[in-house]
Amino acid sequence: MIPGSAYFDEGKNRSEERNAESSTSDMAELLSRDGLEFKSFRRGDMVDGTVVRVDRDGILVDIGTKSEGMIPNQEIEALGDEATDQMQVGDKILVYVVQPENQEGQVLLSLDRAKNERGWRTVQKKFESGEILEAEIIDFNKGGLIANVGGVRGFVPSSQVVSLRADTTTEDGSDNPQSPLLGKKLRLKIIEVNRHRNRVILSERAALQEWRGQQRDRLLSELEPGQIRQGKVSSLCNFGAFIDLGGADGLVHLSELSWGRIERPSDAVAVGDEVSVFVMSVDPETKKIGLSLRRAQPEPWTNVAARYQVGQLVKGTITKLAPFGAFARLEEGIEGLIHVSELSEKRIQHPKEVVEEGAVLTLKVVKVEPERHRLGLSLKQAQQEEDEQQ
Repeated sequence: MIPGSAYFDEGKNRSEERNAESSTSDMAELLSRDGLEFKSFRRGDMVDGTVVRVDRDGILVDIGTKSEGMIPNQEIEALGDEATDQMQVGDKILVYVVQPENQEGQVLLSLDRAKNERGWRTVQKKFESGEILEAEIIDFNKGGLIANVGGVRGFVPSSQVVSLRADTTTEDGSDNPQSPLLGKKLRLKIIEVNRHRNRVILSERAALQEWRGQQRDRLLSELEPGQIRQGKVSSLCNFGAFIDLGGADGLVHLSELSWGRIERPSDAVAVGDEVSVFVMSVDPETKKIGLSLRRAQPEPWTNVAARYQVGQLVKGTITKLAPFGAFARLEEGIEGLIHVSELSEKRIQHPKEVVEEGAVLTLKVVKVEPERHRLGLSLKQAQQEEDEQQ
């Protein structure tokens, strides 16, 4: 060995290493100066890119690497013309990395998988946040509905569908392919996600319950006694009617349904009626809302003295019989009493000897006491007056 040759060889190797490092550094600096960076991708990465070429070979996409990525023509053909016809050079698109580098050194990309991946990420995000979403119903089968959630098909079991009508079958009991919910958007909540099994389960029932809870809390914070609100009669019971105020129900007690005398809630309202109600009470702790239907309307006795005078002949409907007389309704909320002594010129033991409930009679006003909500009526005086006029 030549003396000192090892020293020179080692020095040469170090010099080559420094030159290589310098070359790499210079290249990185040059790329950086041109706005480029070294990027490496893995299969499954979602990447934002810019379309640089569209031709029969595929779509070339700039994704910030030293070579462009490629969406192959086979995928474009599979997606159909609608997916790519509007695509132009310069468009920004989201792509999925199928293969970090093929034989030509290009990154193999997919539009379809990006759409699917984006859909699943949306599904997972909404599932974890518990967010209520709106999704279009795209299919229907025996078990329930199929909804489109960001491009992912989700299943809504029939037991979780509130809007599903019972008449979705034909007369012979076979499936009706034209579900009344097809094409409609429903408020839904994701209750299960299993990507490995391609499974997304949704519930309209859970979404509705949660939405109504949110609306109830909002309403309870906004409602104040004395307000007039619009609502819809949601149900009737023996003691009153429940009014939906837009997410929360309030109760109108039987005594607050009408200024007049009624025996049952159905005498005043029916389910589905749009009504104005007066807010009587709001209890945030029990979440109970007390409402009045009659107080949202003018009190009929306010100007009764202007409408009825002593001696006036009026039409009245007998509403109730009592040992001391009969009650007659002149208008909604205005009733008067025909004392038993004013029913007939003859002496009678009970009003039923002369009148019956539901009868419409001509009566004479004999007393007006608005402050006490009282009207005195007479059947015998009205008949006497009519006889005199004949």
